[in-house]
Amino acid sequence: MSAEEDVDDVGEFAALLRALKERTDRSYGSLARRLAMNTSTLHRYCAGEAVPVDFAPVERFAALCGATPEERLELHRRWLLALAARRRPRTASAPEDEPDTAADPPPLPRRPWYRRRRVAVGLAAACALLATLGSLSALPDGRRPTAERAPTAGPLASGTTEAKAPDRSGTSPTPSDSPTTRQPSASATPRKKPSPAPSSDRTTTPPHSGKKPSVPLTWSANSQAWKLGCGHDYVVAKPPRQVPPPPTPQDAGVWAATQGAVHGGETLVELSVQGRTDTAVVLNALRVRVVGRTAPAPGNAYAMDQGCGGAVTPRSFDVNLDKDRPIAHAVAGSDTGVPIPAVRMPYRVSAEDPEVLLVTARTVTCDCRWYLELDWSSQGRKGTVRVDDAGRPFRTSGIKGLPRYMYDTSAREWAPYS
Repeated sequence: MSAEEDVDDVGEFAALLRALKERTDRSYGSLARRLAMNTSTLHRYCAGEAVPVDFAPVERFAALCGATPEERLELHRRWLLALAARRRPRTASAPEDEPDTAADPPPLPRRPWYRRRRVAVGLAAACALLATLGSLSALPDGRRPTAERAPTAGPLASGTTEAKAPDRSGTSPTPSDSPTTRQPSASATPRKKPSPAPSSDRTTTPPHSGKKPSVPLTWSANSQAWKLGCGHDYVVAKPPRQVPPPPTPQDAGVWAATQGAVHGGETLVELSVQGRTDTAVVLNALRVRVVGRTAPAPGNAYAMDQGCGGAVTPRSFDVNLDKDRPIAHAVAGSDTGVPIPAVRMPYRVSAEDPEVLLVTARTVTCDCRWYLELDWSSQGRKGTVRVDDAGRPFRTSGIKGLPRYMYDTSAREWAPYS
């Protein structure tokens, strides 16, 4: 086998490592700390400058990055080829090929998803502006261009899930305005004179339109987040032999639903909030509402990890559900050892500047059902949105006194937690 093929094997292995790493927002230092290895060593693996002699750290790396079973199998195959390539004696032509082994520079740091979205939002806004300008120019025979009604889909460019925007003009369409009845005749010319251009860019309902103003922000909540991406407990009313192995973090929701699992001890909710337009929306307060308390759910506690360490994520809130009146307290964190002070509300969001909040709700004594309330204000308006689990309250149950198990990967079975 030639030296060029050896380099290709190592490069393909490193490329797959980089592709998996790019799925996360973690730095090399953060991943290396969770893998119990040196940051420079992990960087050399991903740059193709070195190949690990053992697959165990590669397997842990794949698990942290959320690789699928197929991707792990492919990663193992590429690792075997890369390891064999590095162990083969170098030929006389190796010095000429040596620069190629370092030609693949380390990847640039991945920008957070909400920063990358700025580009998409900017392009969408530019396209909407061009479409609006095009709609204002009358055709030679006086007909309205069909693109004139395109702004009704404008809010979709900001990433919201609305299928249709509210009527911007505040008036009811006439029969001649309907796309199915409009005829290309000269009789349509008088209706073209009142141009809607001055109000076509408005994002709020005009006064006296008879329509309720929309909330100026959107949100989404993920209640299946795990602490530091690897630690969590579920309560399942089944014996260990009937419970499948722990899922990868991205499959936690499906796994929990099929097992009838309840969050054990704590629930982590990742709350993403974003404005609908460039107008700032201020997030004033985050409150907790407990709507049900019963005795802790029966069953066994199943740990999804074998222990992991790391730092608390910034913009974090801690909630003690055992209190009579739970309050969301801002907590401090750290990033790769650098302390981050607790940042309290208010926050400001817009279409280009979203905010991600992490709420950790804990309990020892109850099976609690709860939801969040988020107060907002913008341009003299204010309101409150309810944040819950797809229309249902979040649910967290204490695990004190329950049998607790962890998964033994070597024996491929659940074993008492130690």
